[in-house]
Amino acid sequence: MASADIAATQIKEEEERGKQIKPPVAKTLTLCSSLFSLAASLPPSSRTRGTSLPRRLTAPRLPSPTPAKAPSRGDSSAPASASRAPGASTRPIGSYSPAGCRCSAPGVPQYSFLPAAPMYLNAVSLAAAAAFSSSSQQLLPRPARVAPRRRLVLRADVKVISTGEACRRGLAAGIDKLADAVAVTLGPKGRNVVIDQDDVPKVINDGVTIAKAIELPNALEHAGASLLQEIASKTNSAVGDGTTTAIVLAREIINLGLLAVATGANPVALRRGIDKAVHELIKILKSKCIPVSTKEDIKAVASISSGNDEYVGNLIADALEKIGPDGIIKIESSSSIYTTVEVQEGMKIDKGYVSPHFITNHDKAIVEFENARVLLTDQRVNEVQEILPLLEKTTQLSVPLLIIAEDVSHTVYSTLVLNKLNGLLNVAVVKCPGLGDEKKAILQDIAIMTGADFFASDLGWGLHGITSDQLGMAQKITITSESTTIIAHPSMRPEIEARIMQLKKDVEETTSSYLRERFSARIAKLSRGVGVIKVGAATEAELEDRKLRVEDAKNATFAAISEGITPGGGVTYVHLSKHIPSIMDLVDDPEEKMGVNIVGKALLVPAMTIARNAGADGSAVVEKLLASEWRVGYNAMTDKFEDLVTAGVVDPCRVARCVLQNSASIAGLILMTQAMMFDKIKKKKSPIPEIPGIPPLQISQKTKV
Repeated sequence: MASADIAATQIKEEEERGKQIKPPVAKTLTLCSSLFSLAASLPPSSRTRGTSLPRRLTAPRLPSPTPAKAPSRGDSSAPASASRAPGASTRPIGSYSPAGCRCSAPGVPQYSFLPAAPMYLNAVSLAAAAAFSSSSQQLLPRPARVAPRRRLVLRADVKVISTGEACRRGLAAGIDKLADAVAVTLGPKGRNVVIDQDDVPKVINDGVTIAKAIELPNALEHAGASLLQEIASKTNSAVGDGTTTAIVLAREIINLGLLAVATGANPVALRRGIDKAVHELIKILKSKCIPVSTKEDIKAVASISSGNDEYVGNLIADALEKIGPDGIIKIESSSSIYTTVEVQEGMKIDKGYVSPHFITNHDKAIVEFENARVLLTDQRVNEVQEILPLLEKTTQLSVPLLIIAEDVSHTVYSTLVLNKLNGLLNVAVVKCPGLGDEKKAILQDIAIMTGADFFASDLGWGLHGITSDQLGMAQKITITSESTTIIAHPSMRPEIEARIMQLKKDVEETTSSYLRERFSARIAKLSRGVGVIKVGAATEAELEDRKLRVEDAKNATFAAISEGITPGGGVTYVHLSKHIPSIMDLVDDPEEKMGVNIVGKALLVPAMTIARNAGADGSAVVEKLLASEWRVGYNAMTDKFEDLVTAGVVDPCRVARCVLQNSASIAGLILMTQAMMFDKIKKKKSPIPEIPGIPPLQISQKTKV
């Protein structure tokens, strides 16, 4: 028999017996029958397990008890509702109450109820059992207590929204604060900026370093300053110089553009005009560039970019003369107060000899080979028989042999060392440098450099049957315990140049800065070598500033070699402004012409700032420059108007081009900005607890004491 039928049969039996028992029990049976009828009339979806069916049933309000004597202890006929709180019976039956009791019907979900008469509890128990069993055909077990559901609320930080003119003005305020701090360093007589730090304050003259160190308390102003920091970083990564000029130029374009927008100009049209002006000016700039052809030109560029330090200019010029335009210049700290340069010729790999038994120069603890043969493989040499013909051939020719392999077995190692100590072989073993694809690329470069066949494992080339014709040749090899330097034979120069051209093409095509750096390093190793400038100074603060100046000089020099030079001192921008009227004739929209005119006015500011930092009248200097020829400008170092190219005051064209492009790009973004959302700045709690009557400053002073 189904559970529902059992429950119904129980109800009928209780009704028959209720005629002979006390009235409270009869009322219980009557109420149970009513509740069951109500439950059976509900749709099945509301009677399934897990629903709140018992919560929909509300206990009827009982009549107020009549004043009577208190029932004696043990009188079961006394109504239990006499002690119930008024109005408690109207609470949903299925609700939980710590002071309530639970339904005890077998197999019925255990719900808690308010204190009530036993007849109501019995009625609800039977009705709930019938309701649940009628839908599921069985009495389903359920936990004794159902925990109430908790509502999860996700709260985000409070956002502040700034729109329209207020937003743009807030950004401009942050831009002005950052630009004011950076602009004082522009020019040969620019001032220094002290950056406070936890240990030792830095005295800096580098624009990008100063810009990155600035943080503003106002969120809107800090966003504007961050945009200028992006200009400085982008310009520095592209050319390594011109960051201060880019910040000064961008600030002026932004301020003039915001002024035009405030008067009703369309920011979209202004941006189009700015972009058109910059596009035409770059064309004119490229036509005016002067190629770098002599050592004196390189020295001039390096000297100007290092803060008119001719000694640094000479060092960079000497290094580039030895390593060539494709070489690499590294900057390191020197242990002395002097700045020197060293040139490491040939290809250097970061792997040394596997055993000191191969050393040929015991005074220096190095291996030195001349006109050596090279065996190149990324495999492990397991047997002596694999390389025995090569060992015999090199012994007959009396030439040294360098083995570059993944590893050698103990047997091979013992054989080579024994013959080396006996004077029968002049050999050395070096493990493969790098990992993965980088290892394979380096070994391929060595193969090109020496003319050796590369026995690669992925090509299935074994070492059995190898001949001496498959070995490479190097003019000189120097091996230390940590590195190996290979200088190519002059006969391999055509193959090396072809490899360099291929790597240059890879540099242009890649978008990864890491791969670009790796390709450039390989180009430098394949060319004439690597130059190392060791910078010295008397103090740590001076060393940091000098290294930044040398870094700027190095980057500016390579930029000048790639695209040529142009007159420096901000004069190039002043002369470019003379072409603004002709560019405006190419534009029809009046508001776009306004954008072109904004660029023309902003181009005068760099030269004006340089003159002002040198103590001259910036406006008067600019007026005189507008009447001068292209090469003539103001030399802030000598306070004279002269031919700046002849005087050695030059800038790389690549730097000027990137300054124009990056400044116009960020200015257009700010002019197009209409709203900004940022987190509301919360007041930081003081790490020192506040004591009434004692200011926090006094507390900190007492703590330090």
